[in-house]
Amino acid sequence: MSGVRSRGMSAVRWFALVLLTWLALAPAHAVAEAVTVTDVAGRQVSVTVPVRRVILGEGRQIHVVAALDRDDPFGRIVGWGEDFEKSDPDTHAAYVARFLQAAALPRFGSPNNGAFDIEKAISLQPDLVVLGAETQRPAQEIQLVERLAAAGIPVVYVDFRHAPSRNTEPSLRLLGQVFGRTEVAEALIAFRAAEIARVTERLATAGPLAKPLVMLDRIPGYSDECCLSFGNENFGAMVAAAGGVNLGSELLPGTFGTINPETIIVRDPDVVIVTGGNWEALAPNGAWVGLGPGADLGKAQAKLAALAARPAFRSTKAVGTGRVHAIWHQFYTSPYQFVALQRIAGWLHPELFADLDAEDTLRRLHERFLPIAYRSGYWIDLQR
Repeated sequence: MSGVRSRGMSAVRWFALVLLTWLALAPAHAVAEAVTVTDVAGRQVSVTVPVRRVILGEGRQIHVVAALDRDDPFGRIVGWGEDFEKSDPDTHAAYVARFLQAAALPRFGSPNNGAFDIEKAISLQPDLVVLGAETQRPAQEIQLVERLAAAGIPVVYVDFRHAPSRNTEPSLRLLGQVFGRTEVAEALIAFRAAEIARVTERLATAGPLAKPLVMLDRIPGYSDECCLSFGNENFGAMVAAAGGVNLGSELLPGTFGTINPETIIVRDPDVVIVTGGNWEALAPNGAWVGLGPGADLGKAQAKLAALAARPAFRSTKAVGTGRVHAIWHQFYTSPYQFVALQRIAGWLHPELFADLDAEDTLRRLHERFLPIAYRSGYWIDLQR
């Protein structure tokens, strides 16, 4: 009799276990649904969310994914752009050291130079490919979206580079939606907005201020060309929001362009801001200012001083008064540009923003949202 009760109880327990397992799994299947999202190119795209297998057309998009999937940022990434390792090797190394599986991920070239391997992408069976908005035209030339669509793979465009002041927030919101991380995305958007407001609201209530003329010197030393700069977007928009006048906004029709050295001499900027990074893989032993997590700031100081001595700059008010600075170039394609905004505001109006600590902001960003530890090295000032 006891054996019958035992077998009966075992059957009940078995049934209960099966039922609990089904109930546990059922919600995961229930939340998967096809939704229509609108990307920054204005395209309406049907995506089954939450996405499970994603290709990042630009490796630096991991800056967003790491915030959305902090515990396991590579858990749903099946391929990514090769740009991250080449353009930002120090941050790349930090992520690979923390998440070893990242080193084995298939890598992709950019659609901008026709190097995106569509067949390899299809073979990885992603349920989403994320591309930068600047790749839209070259992607059209090789019918990238259409060929992926024929294999049932949707594409969305995001933008943290060409018009980040307009597109960062919708890009974050879009990725939060398709990743099923809406709450995290909204928290990051709110954090970003609050940190931007610490600059813009103070400027709005400060009364009339003299706005210094700023020359943004984009990646000097990467090549011998002088002088690459920014128009009225990206770092140019940051200068305007920080209470300055960007020289390139007056001269360049797009986000990026070149300013003649003679023009710099004639306009005589009050402030020069150089963008720098670790480009040893792309321009070995170059004169660029090496900045980024863990950078050797002594070496960066020496390179900044050499750049300040170039003919177009050495007689400017900026060099004469020591108002020459360098900042991490990769802020230009990152959702964390608000940190650069704070640092620039401090350079342009040091008394007004004496208590604004951009480094503390970047540290708090890491502690709250990112899975890797913060290391300093993102900016320097010219030492006189």
